[in-house]
Amino acid sequence: MVRRARTGDVRAMRDLIEPYVERRILLGKELVTLFEAVQEFVVAERDGQIVGCGALHVLWEDIGEVRTIAVAEGALGRGVGHAMLEALEQRAVDLGLSRLFCLTFETAFFGRHGYVEVAEQVVSPDVFAELVRSPDGGMAEFLDLAHVKPNTLGNTRMLKRL
Repeated sequence: MVRRARTGDVRAMRDLIEPYVERRILLGKELVTLFEAVQEFVVAERDGQIVGCGALHVLWEDIGEVRTIAVAEGALGRGVGHAMLEALEQRAVDLGLSRLFCLTFETAFFGRHGYVEVAEQVVSPDVFAELVRSPDGGMAEFLDLAHVKPNTLGNTRMLKRL
């Protein structure tokens, strides 16, 4: 079952994310940051246990970013990631977004869901000028700013039109 995350899920979400951080697949998030962003997250629950989490972060009026998708080791390959991504994409449509971005090592997974690799900037120069003002670290990753490059080496920028 995939549902919106609640504050009571945040510690379980952190525990799911941490092994991916240790393997340098996901960027680490402080516990306070997860609490602040809990409304962006969905969780996958099986038999009362949180087995997956993922977030949708709105970047601009027409584009959002799928962030922090993590699945418990024992739930990999069982459709948990697919179900969460589907829920996040539906949420994006409900919000009026027409494109979704991700920065990922999991290109095969996202490719199976219609995401394609992009090399160029995906927003116009005037929107870029607005977005660069954001203090959000994820926005800097989205904009491919030089100061985040050490944290994003090897990741692939992907985009899907909804």
